[in-house]
Amino acid sequence: MTDTYPVPRPKIAETVIHPSVQLRDARIGTCCEILDDTSLHTVELGDFSYLGQRCIVENAVIGRFCAVAAEVRIGAPNHPMNRPSMHRFTYCPEYYSHDADRDLTFFTRRAADCVTIGHDVWIGHGVIVLPGVKIGNGAVLAAGAVVSKDVAPYTVVGGVPAKLIRKRFEPVIVSKLTDIAWWDWPFATIIERLPDFQSENINAFCDRWWGKNANENGNSQS
Repeated sequence: MTDTYPVPRPKIAETVIHPSVQLRDARIGTCCEILDDTSLHTVELGDFSYLGQRCIVENAVIGRFCAVAAEVRIGAPNHPMNRPSMHRFTYCPEYYSHDADRDLTFFTRRAADCVTIGHDVWIGHGVIVLPGVKIGNGAVLAAGAVVSKDVAPYTVVGGVPAKLIRKRFEPVIVSKLTDIAWWDWPFATIIERLPDFQSENINAFCDRWWGKNANENGNSQS
């Protein structure tokens, strides 16, 4: 029997969005992929990031090169627990009465609860990220986690509620990766240096590219 694994996927030379995806007030970057039955409302998705099937993302900014698995919920909005009723008729009364106006003050406060996700973040299957949470660069959210607090860069969290499982790298490596900011390199530069990314010697990667000036490390900034 001929071994046909792995089956090559079509090249993503431009952003690919499944026809079933629902977008509202969304800004989608270059070479992104959004799979079927996913919904994005008031979302900014960075270049080269992708989302799996049946995700719901609301009021969030997601960085570049992020990997979001299926059935992830990001930015699930809070209900007004300090009011006599938490039902939406208190902030969306226009759904039920032509004589009532939407509570814009409530939605202004909700906008302040934007979820911010850094670059190169991996979000596992079925994760829930609550409003206002900030996820650092290079973080990993383990499958099934409910993330209610900020997550530090290059850490792995999991559980309900999510707690620190381990740090991916020592602080000096995290600092160097943050300074290198490879996610800002032109993609042609990333591909040119692909063998460095494929190596699991993180110290060698940092030694090679840390402390380079903008022209040497590929960044477009002067």
